[in-house]
Amino acid sequence: MNDPVIEIENVLFSRNGQTVLQNVNLTVEKGNFTALIGPNGGGKTTLIRLMVGLLKPDQGTVRVLGKPPAQVAKRLGYVPQNLDDNERFPISVFDVVLMGRLKTFRRWPRYSRADKEAARKALEQMEMWAFRNRHIGQLSGGQRQRVMIARALATDPEILFLDEPTASVDTKHQSEFYEILKALNSSATIVIVCHELMMINAYVKSVACVNRCVHYHDHAEVTEEMIDMYQCPVELVAHGLPHRVLRAHDGGGGADR
Repeated sequence: MNDPVIEIENVLFSRNGQTVLQNVNLTVEKGNFTALIGPNGGGKTTLIRLMVGLLKPDQGTVRVLGKPPAQVAKRLGYVPQNLDDNERFPISVFDVVLMGRLKTFRRWPRYSRADKEAARKALEQMEMWAFRNRHIGQLSGGQRQRVMIARALATDPEILFLDEPTASVDTKHQSEFYEILKALNSSATIVIVCHELMMINAYVKSVACVNRCVHYHDHAEVTEEMIDMYQCPVELVAHGLPHRVLRAHDGGGGADR
């Protein structure tokens, strides 16, 4: 058993008086590749923002690498869901990735040789080095997503959080994209908000079903109960994926082991 790198205990989070997440308990071990799945509005993005410290729970505790997320922010990489603003920002691909190396905001940043080397390495990992001088707005949605992951990787994160990273990637390139993430998982724990259920069995190691509460499965299995909770057609798992039904979820936010 690996050491836990994310520990969430009895978390409650509300927005505008409405409960978004309740009684959430979740442990993610070092080296895991965990997919967060669930219906739209179920709280997946909220949960990942709690993990990276962008939100604070109303009740309960969130510990990442043994501390509150804000205290270990430099050891985390985060790729948000919405990248539209980056398209309009007048900056090169290489400079976007370099900005990930900034420790604090400076009006006239100076980058070291180590910063530039880290940016180069990250772009090469994401197979985007050839586009380093291209304006970010000239890239396709999938290419911009790769650049933003490279920016997160430039900090050499211990945990990489991704919120629907293939939302702008066409189906043909999704498997290729997940192969890159699988390789990255050799050096970083990955937590990903995922809608591609067919990719789960092939690439991730565990699944957390998020729909106000959280139910954790320590094996990557697409099951009937997941599909029912996820409110998706059965055809999504009718392409030869192995399939085993876990025991029924307990009430509340318990975890299936």
